[in-house]
Amino acid sequence: MEIVCILMILLLTGIVFCLLWKNHCLKRDIYDFTGKLEVCLKELLNGEKPDRAEYGQDDLWGKVYDRLCRISDLYMHRSQELYEEKENLKELVSDTSHQAKTPLANIKLYQELLSDETNAAESAEYLTRMGRQVDKLDFLLQSMVKISRLETGTIKIAKSEYPISETLALAVAAVVPKADQKNIQIHVAYDEALRLEHDKKWTAEAVFNVLDNAVKYTDENGNIDISVQQEEIFTRISITDTGKGIPPERQGSIFKRFYREPEVHDAEGVGIGLYLARKIISMQNGYIKVESETGKGSTFHIYLPN
Repeated sequence: MEIVCILMILLLTGIVFCLLWKNHCLKRDIYDFTGKLEVCLKELLNGEKPDRAEYGQDDLWGKVYDRLCRISDLYMHRSQELYEEKENLKELVSDTSHQAKTPLANIKLYQELLSDETNAAESAEYLTRMGRQVDKLDFLLQSMVKISRLETGTIKIAKSEYPISETLALAVAAVVPKADQKNIQIHVAYDEALRLEHDKKWTAEAVFNVLDNAVKYTDENGNIDISVQQEEIFTRISITDTGKGIPPERQGSIFKRFYREPEVHDAEGVGIGLYLARKIISMQNGYIKVESETGKGSTFHIYLPN
């Protein structure tokens, strides 16, 4: 009986010891967990990025640490997006201010000339020139609104299935008046049954911008050919003109905002059309590329996913 009592006492003592030891280990793990969590949170608050390779064990802290790393990545990504949006806005404001200076200065000049002019014919000419500068300024501001709305996501691309003929008709109709002034012939070849999932309004805007650029830099009595070809992954809209062409070293710059060819710097326009066209097409997971040779015209290929 005494042996049984001793064994029971030893057993109870062992159980108590195990419980105390487990309690000690649990407290140690909790302190260790909270310590690691505090250090990690301090790093996050200080803008430091946790190292995913630092802890790779599959335990509670490993799972929590992995999620903290994901939160950090998400926060860093969002911060980068906000920084880029801020920089884009600053650049847009700066570009707009720079581009608006010339027409505003010209308007002020013509206003001063008008105030001193007594000849009716001269006054009418100054008013005509002033009107052109006002139109240029209005076009610039409208383009800036489109760019800012596209870049900030205010405008959403709404893709639906439409006949590609309807989209091309919108774009060609808008550019015909300018083409007629220069007696430029526009030829269109496409399959009338071809339907494509795209944003009809904004795609027509992109095609118009490319066509408008082609008309602008094509001499009188020139030609513009538009063709549509459905390929395995993309549908290609090709626009070929008989204009002056683009040197190879400049082809990488033509899609930049406000870029204009040096030799046509005095021609109509502010250098926004191709930038907008690429932006609109890229928002539909497509792309634009150009093939050109100086003096032999240019071909712009617009690719939209099928």
